[in-house]
Amino acid sequence: MAGHSQYKNIMFRKGKQDAVRSKLFSKLGREITVATKAGLPDPSLNPRLRLAIQNARAENMPRDNIERAIKKASGGDADAYENIRYEGYGAGGVAIIVEALTDNRNRTAAVVRSLFTKYGGNLGESGSVAFMFNRITEITYKAGVASADAMLDGAIEAGADDVASDETSHVVTCSFEGMGEVSSALAAKFGDAESVKVVWRPNITTPVDDEKAESIMKLVDALEDDDDVQTVYSNFEMSEDMLKKLTAA
Repeated sequence: MAGHSQYKNIMFRKGKQDAVRSKLFSKLGREITVATKAGLPDPSLNPRLRLAIQNARAENMPRDNIERAIKKASGGDADAYENIRYEGYGAGGVAIIVEALTDNRNRTAAVVRSLFTKYGGNLGESGSVAFMFNRITEITYKAGVASADAMLDGAIEAGADDVASDETSHVVTCSFEGMGEVSSALAAKFGDAESVKVVWRPNITTPVDDEKAESIMKLVDALEDDDDVQTVYSNFEMSEDMLKKLTAA
């Protein structure tokens, strides 16, 4: 497992998300706004909006916030955002992908570039690190929806590639192209998923020492703290000592 995934899971369990909930809701609201403007304000007729609302609810975003974002976009008052992907290297040659929704690409590029530089990395060109990742879909269900065996059987029937189950959830993965077909088949069998997200999963990991791992985690946190940045992915491999240190902290 890549170090960033381990790190974020640990921080989530420790409740760090509570401290940044307002910023998280802002990012989710921005995605709802963009999805609404890209199609219709009716989620039953707009798949992207339906997924955006579904993912917002998975993070316990209040209904009023969701409806406000839709109304703002429907009324034409929302800013015009564009999706931009940045790629670069962190300390130790770790590959990093940054996805942003911005209304000012020059501002966002300047911030992202300065953060890479500050934490010992450098921003690269488009495609410079994407080959180290697979773009896949993660469909998450709560553990109580079905047994691990039942979810596995359902995922196979739906055409998914893999399922990871634990005491809290089932995470079904499939190709990016199969998102609609697989998520619809699973929904017909198990109901709506808790979340359906397109992610970048590393196919090559980069081991780094603890000092560089700390620098990368600071870079990831700084990037995610920016209002324009939606998601950050990296391929660093965390040492067992660092993992134990974070777990015990």
